[in-house]
Amino acid sequence: MQIAGREVQITNPDKVFFPAAGYSKGDLVDYYLAVAEGAVRALFNRPMALKRFVQGAEGEAFFQKRAPAVRPPWIETAMLTFPSGRTAEEIVVRDAAQLAWVVNLGCIDLNPHPVRADDLDHPDELRIDLDPMPGVPWSQVREVALVAKGVLDDMGLTGWPKTSGSRGMHIYCRIERRWIYPEVRRAAVALAREIERRAPEIATSKWWKEERRGVFLDYNQNAKDRTIASAYSVRPMPDARVSTPLRWDEVPDCEPEAFTLATVPARFAAIGDPAAGIDAAVGSLEALLELAARHEAAGLPDAPWPPNYPRQPGEEPRVQPSRARNRSGAVPPAAPGKRAGPTGRRRTTVPLVEIARARTEKEARKGLERWKARHPEVVPYLEPADVLVDAMRGRSSAWYRIRVNLTHVPAELRPSQEPLEVDYDPWAAYRGRR
Repeated sequence: MQIAGREVQITNPDKVFFPAAGYSKGDLVDYYLAVAEGAVRALFNRPMALKRFVQGAEGEAFFQKRAPAVRPPWIETAMLTFPSGRTAEEIVVRDAAQLAWVVNLGCIDLNPHPVRADDLDHPDELRIDLDPMPGVPWSQVREVALVAKGVLDDMGLTGWPKTSGSRGMHIYCRIERRWIYPEVRRAAVALAREIERRAPEIATSKWWKEERRGVFLDYNQNAKDRTIASAYSVRPMPDARVSTPLRWDEVPDCEPEAFTLATVPARFAAIGDPAAGIDAAVGSLEALLELAARHEAAGLPDAPWPPNYPRQPGEEPRVQPSRARNRSGAVPPAAPGKRAGPTGRRRTTVPLVEIARARTEKEARKGLERWKARHPEVVPYLEPADVLVDAMRGRSSAWYRIRVNLTHVPAELRPSQEPLEVDYDPWAAYRGRR
């Protein structure tokens, strides 16, 4: 294809990428070209991790941080340094040809960093990720988004909302490139806590799942090396749902299923990009950082960081409250044949059983359904938040663990720990090469 003055090869365009909806790889490329102005705006000059679905949306994805060694000379890169100290040369997209080349690699959604290639140390984007807990209705996500807008307005920042393309919503703010990652994250923590203060019944800033309620404000998406699917990214959902920018007046009534690979191009052609003005609305973090200082002066510790980060100065204990020292409880037994159980070696007062360790979430959930079929007496007592689905980091891809909290199940009906329904070892291939 001739795109932006360059010849871009699209391989296997007829390969089905979304079996349920019938969309092919060629359809995916055509979609991105139809919305290229908005998609490139969201990606422009940002290094991005490649999340590749070479077998389509229902296949296993793998993450590729390093740019492919074989690539056209017009594909640009930037050298990133990660918290581990390792480095990687990542792809940078500036035009529609580079976008199409990335999509041809099997990248369904696009995951850029919040920095530009010409300054990798100072983010220009504050990201608010609204992540609803299981059972939380979409209407509550919209309500929290509007509370977030009020806080941002009070802090002198302009928020640009978009659906996540999954269950939640994202709000981005352009910021001056004056602050390093820890400072941007510190501002995000203060923002999350203020939203929670204003809407405590529907929003939470609590990191540990057992403490969350309503919609979680994931402040750690602003930590270095974290990425979020960008505006106009198609998500690996059966209906090819799209992470779609919205006007604020659309938020109260929007429905995420309305925005798909099939519908968004016509919307884009009709109304343009609602986020077209984002690069001109650059704001300051000073007000949020002043709020963070007031929180700290009042005795609030830093919120927990992601587990792959070293312990940070001022961080609150990085342990789930139910596993903290000096609490009663016991270490739940491991599944037969496994060394570690639902909580590893830590004690807990919560009755947990582990159901599955799987390569994909779909496989893990099938295991959960088999477990429920064997224990129908338990199912009526389970609340949505009792099923804990964790995306775990492997060497190059995520794997999935499902645990069940039996707190709401009468003690006499609680099943004991059984062999895992799905028993996937993400490290087996790695150990075999050592």
